[in-house]
Amino acid sequence: MSTAIETPERTEGPSPAAPARTRLLRWWPAAVLLVLVVAPYSALPVPGLLDGPLGSAGSLQLLATCLLFGALATGYDLLLGRTGLLSFGHALYFAAGSYATNVFLLEAGLPFALAAVLGLLFGIALALVLGSVSLRVTGIGFSMVTLAFAQAGSILVSRNPGGVTGGEEGRAAPADLLPSWLVGIDHTANLYWIALAYLVLTLGVVHRAVRSPTGRVWEGIKENERRVEVLGLKPYGFKLTAFVLAGALAALGGIVHLLLTGGSTPQTTTSDFTLSLLVMVVLGGSGTRWGPMAGGILYTWADHRLGDLAGSGAVAGLPAVLRVPLSQPLFLLGVLFVAVVHLLPGGLARLPSRLRAVPYRKETGHQ
Repeated sequence: MSTAIETPERTEGPSPAAPARTRLLRWWPAAVLLVLVVAPYSALPVPGLLDGPLGSAGSLQLLATCLLFGALATGYDLLLGRTGLLSFGHALYFAAGSYATNVFLLEAGLPFALAAVLGLLFGIALALVLGSVSLRVTGIGFSMVTLAFAQAGSILVSRNPGGVTGGEEGRAAPADLLPSWLVGIDHTANLYWIALAYLVLTLGVVHRAVRSPTGRVWEGIKENERRVEVLGLKPYGFKLTAFVLAGALAALGGIVHLLLTGGSTPQTTTSDFTLSLLVMVVLGGSGTRWGPMAGGILYTWADHRLGDLAGSGAVAGLPAVLRVPLSQPLFLLGVLFVAVVHLLPGGLARLPSRLRAVPYRKETGHQ
């Protein structure tokens, strides 16, 4: 009588190509960065996305603005997505960097480099002082205190004390005090590279901070602040560190914005500006590495391009029932935001994982 010996069924492990593919995927940020660096040298037309060729002045200006707000949203997520702090006053530090640098240029006549350093230090000091007060309360109380400080800053700017802010008109940066390689349409590429450098710096700082021991405490504070206290740590100091770091990145962004727009505008001091940052973060995916950046870029691009669409002849020729809502850029942005939030819970950052899960659902019959 023979005994049949059953051999275990062979299971296929990961294909040899999988590790290589994984290594290639790790390098996609470097590939994207390389494309962004050489973009000003390209004359490639991008119909629908940009008005002109990729390397034209108008396209570079729009791309630089998108990169700037992608970085700003990434810095804001250091509070919202990483530490669980909902601040309604983040715009204040962005405006502080812009206005302080402009005032040092106009009133003190300082060179741009020195004025920018002093403007950044002013933004950091303001974040330290106001953060130390705001963080004495938690939850909705913290949000309301930051909103109060932002409103006070916005009123101060609009009142134009001593004529240094320009009131509702804002104040243009003095072209004669700026470096010549940053002034004029011929140097738009230089401004674009500065915005790109700001994005890379912000991503690097946030990534390094989140992976540090302090970043792990931020994650613990977001999940359960009381548990962090039980472990013998004082959340206040860690939250203040996140607040000041986010404020410093925002102030630096304000300086870059000053260069891109050629002046300081009171719109950057309003709570609506911070709410836009909140929408960017939620749109991209709060608490993720690339989500806030993607949300900031998409929101800024849509804000500019949908405005052109709303005023186009194609919309003007539609029946009134369609023309009226479609002629409002904010309506179009709202529809876009609601669609993304509804169709992609977790934001744009969750899109790759959802796409990878589609074949699996088809194979297994899951809905």
